[in-house]
Amino acid sequence: MTLRVLRILGVLIAALALAGCNRDAGSSAMPPPATLNSDAMGVFCGMNLMEHPGPKGQIITGSRIDPFWFTSVRDTVAFTLMPDQPRDIRAIYVSDMARAASWEDPGATNWIDARKAFFVIESRKQGGMGAAEAVPFGNRAAADGFVVANGGRIVGFAEIPPAYVLGSDNAGDQAEHDRSDVRLN
Repeated sequence: MTLRVLRILGVLIAALALAGCNRDAGSSAMPPPATLNSDAMGVFCGMNLMEHPGPKGQIITGSRIDPFWFTSVRDTVAFTLMPDQPRDIRAIYVSDMARAASWEDPGATNWIDARKAFFVIESRKQGGMGAAEAVPFGNRAAADGFVVANGGRIVGFAEIPPAYVLGSDNAGDQAEHDRSDVRLN
């Protein structure tokens, strides 16, 4: 009888421990951003991020240890709109260009939560892959200054037009619907 009780207690303890692990895995706390390094390769282009100027992005998901890296913020936003990409997004970080040394050196650690950034779109500056860019800033004053120098307009993450990052109005219409399903866990 004592052995049976010990087994039952062992099973209960194991179940409680697993429940605690699952609760931690589903925590609503955002994981911290990774530091940009020479191993970071762009998801869409397969190129090293450090070889391209302009702001960068990273997306951290629950199903992957390493972040998805992006040579441009435009690609970062596009990833969140594509229905065939992972939906278990835990964090989206972009370079805070208000704290960047320069356009050529956007920084390795100056990340900002994309959902809190101010983005300048439709400016004269092109992203790392030579396409239109959504330039992120951690404060409105820096974004305003960028607009004065480079043109464009300021929007929030949810206001970036899907067609601007996807390049197709039809894809943007579907992506607008799909974007509402992206939630940070």
